[in-house]
Amino acid sequence: MKLPLIRTLWLAVGLSSLSLASGQDLSLTLQVDMRQQNVSAQGVHVAGSFQSEAGFPADWNPASTPMSDPDGDKIYTITLLLPAGTYEYKFINGNAWGSDESPPAECSVTNNNNRIVTLGSDLTLPPVPFNACNAQLRLAVNMSEQTVSPDGVHVMGDFQQAAGFPADWDPASIELLDQNGDGTYEITLPVPNGTYQYVFVNGNTVDGAEIIPEECSVTGANDLRYRQADTDSEIIYCFGTCTPCDPAISTSYETHWWNDAVFYEIFVRSFYDSDNDGIGDFRGIIEKLDYLNDGDPETDTDLGITGIWLMPMMASPSYHGYDVTDYYATEPDYGTMADFEALLEAAHARGIKVIIDFVMNHSSDQHPWFTQSANSQSNFRDWYIWSDNNPGFNGPWGQNVWHARNGDYYYGLFWGGMPDLNYSHPPLKEEMFNITRFWLDKGVDGFRLDAIKYLDEDGTLLENTPETFTLLEEFNTVYKTARPDAFTVGEVWSATSSVVPYVQNNRLDICFDFDLAGAILNAVNGGDPANIQNQFGVLQAAYPKLQYGTFLTNHDIDRVFSQLGNDASRMKLAAALYLSMPGVPFIYYGEEVGMTGTGIHENIRRPMQWSTAANGGFSSHTPWYGLGSNVATNNVATMAAEPGSLWQHYRKLVHIRNDEAALRRGYLLGLESNTARTLGYARIYEEEAVLVVSNFNTAAISPEITLPVSSLTPGTYSVRELYSSTAMGTVEINEQGGFGNWTAAAGSMLNPRETWFLKLASTEPTPVREQLAPELDFSLRPNPASDQVDLQFNDLRTDGGRIIIFNASGRSHYETNITGASLSISTQEWPAGLYFIKVVIDGRVRTQSLLIQH
Repeated sequence: MKLPLIRTLWLAVGLSSLSLASGQDLSLTLQVDMRQQNVSAQGVHVAGSFQSEAGFPADWNPASTPMSDPDGDKIYTITLLLPAGTYEYKFINGNAWGSDESPPAECSVTNNNNRIVTLGSDLTLPPVPFNACNAQLRLAVNMSEQTVSPDGVHVMGDFQQAAGFPADWDPASIELLDQNGDGTYEITLPVPNGTYQYVFVNGNTVDGAEIIPEECSVTGANDLRYRQADTDSEIIYCFGTCTPCDPAISTSYETHWWNDAVFYEIFVRSFYDSDNDGIGDFRGIIEKLDYLNDGDPETDTDLGITGIWLMPMMASPSYHGYDVTDYYATEPDYGTMADFEALLEAAHARGIKVIIDFVMNHSSDQHPWFTQSANSQSNFRDWYIWSDNNPGFNGPWGQNVWHARNGDYYYGLFWGGMPDLNYSHPPLKEEMFNITRFWLDKGVDGFRLDAIKYLDEDGTLLENTPETFTLLEEFNTVYKTARPDAFTVGEVWSATSSVVPYVQNNRLDICFDFDLAGAILNAVNGGDPANIQNQFGVLQAAYPKLQYGTFLTNHDIDRVFSQLGNDASRMKLAAALYLSMPGVPFIYYGEEVGMTGTGIHENIRRPMQWSTAANGGFSSHTPWYGLGSNVATNNVATMAAEPGSLWQHYRKLVHIRNDEAALRRGYLLGLESNTARTLGYARIYEEEAVLVVSNFNTAAISPEITLPVSSLTPGTYSVRELYSSTAMGTVEINEQGGFGNWTAAAGSMLNPRETWFLKLASTEPTPVREQLAPELDFSLRPNPASDQVDLQFNDLRTDGGRIIIFNASGRSHYETNITGASLSISTQEWPAGLYFIKVVIDGRVRTQSLLIQH
């Protein structure tokens, strides 16, 4: 099975650029290749949503529309006259349901696996194998360095008729689309296997055809030069060049301290009880910090955690804390403010960042603000949302949102005990911003923001409102001003497309991606990684690179071990995936020992299972809630003593991630494999890569792996499997930064639900001219820049060097000599975009990227 590069766009027949004709019937010819089939005595038929339009008695009749094979080559055809439109269909080997095909998802739609065609002009589709897909021809060009014609970007070649278009070498019939605004225009077409010639066109006439250098073209018709590609090729070129320039392999993206972190979500009440009252507390966390991270980089016996997310820890009348009564105080059950400050100090001493749950959407109805607001004469009246009658509309899941109090009604999205705060009232908003500054001054490293899509309502529009986005932009200014390195992660429990706006336009740093969590669990339970592959494509196109939160479950969702059927092998596979993917990972406490729990929230927030001692080692007092049923086997003490246990697996995975910059900061590329039900992806950072290969099969495999392209420098790389610390040979990286059909050393098998972490490291020394020296270190301010950039050397020890500035296509844009420790460069007339500033002194080189924005 080929695992497509993550950016692949699958189109049914590639007709997205055709305008639909109207008022006349069009010709559609369907063809099916039956050469691999024993053709039924009843012949070959086609059925679909087109039949009544084509004059047959009814749609989806498997017997009324026969196909013919006049020349006996077992290619059956039929030509139909139909109005413009989109139709679904499938072929039948015979004349009854049960003998119909069920083609793969790559070339079909719906649960019935129907084929689909959009008819906008007369069309002859190429023959397609019965019950299978044609090969895919992906044509993609990066136009970032071009001024794109108002007529769009097209492609022409000798494949067009094979793909069902009227004529080859037509510069106007196939328009390419930039699906995600990254400058890459592309289309994927089903065609018979083969090699095709083509050329990209900026516009829709031959005059706009690119002129291709000889080294990456062939001579074709009329002695013109054309590109050439096999089906299933994945390389993206810059228009008119031989340069591969897939945005997916761009190394110019920003990372932050949270990209290096592995977070651990803690429910304070359930983690560890230090004073034996049955309730977890701050001092209990302090006592267990060495379990998370002992602060010694030379040891690996701890879990390796570098970030803690504390669930609500402010004063609250409820066990969960999501209804706050005092935003400036800690929950008394958990300890004093001094205890909390001691926790921050102890965590920071071990290199652990601490973020806290900040419930901005609502307070408790016992908060003094609300009790005063309920008195209509109070100055706090407008701190909440009131109506003198019941507006009558319900919430997003049909719940009542208007609650009676003192003859009036107040708005509370979740329930009456959690009235929503009114961010349209400036004094309330400013007070919440003051609270933000208060906790940052205490030393917290950021916030997890609860239920943020509901912050600021607009009439009956209750979520994702423009007012909420504006509020978050103001909030960003507040927390970044108070502490520039502060971090926010938002809870937007929605599809990825609805989450993305929350991390755009200087709102939040990241949000959790719930769709990815669901895709991982569905893939592991179903034994098929297709959902993960699809979600990778969505993530790559949607988010700023690496800036989203990954997780398997949390305090609102059934425990992941329960969702995976209490199966340790499934759990290990799921953990290996999300702890090696791009993004910022969050482990839910107890996940590492397989704690279970379903149903009511208390069941999934039980006390931590530390040992087989009384009360699971959580407390010598009866816990606030009962322990899980598997505490005797699934606890830290037992599993830490068992090689190969789930706990040991988590410990090893976290430390591998901590040790490998490629797994923390590397970009993502898809790998190809010859084996079905295999998921492969590469994480690449600078001159190192980690290839992650997971086996979803029920039997061991010996996968053959291909990486089509990357930013890796050509040469020989050693391959070491990190989990087992096993040498697996070498691989040759080619000029495209890729390799083909690599296999592990003889006898190496990837077991069912096992994952390899294959580290590639260059075996060739870095040339002296590329080695860094102190005098080469320099800063750029501002970056991004607009009218001017100032370059300052931090430790200049010599004059006589040179500065060369290249644009993103590698062309020299500006050069000057180094004559002092600082230099100002006017960039006012420079085109916006990415540039690389190279400093050369005595044959040594230092390069930094610069972004120009106007």
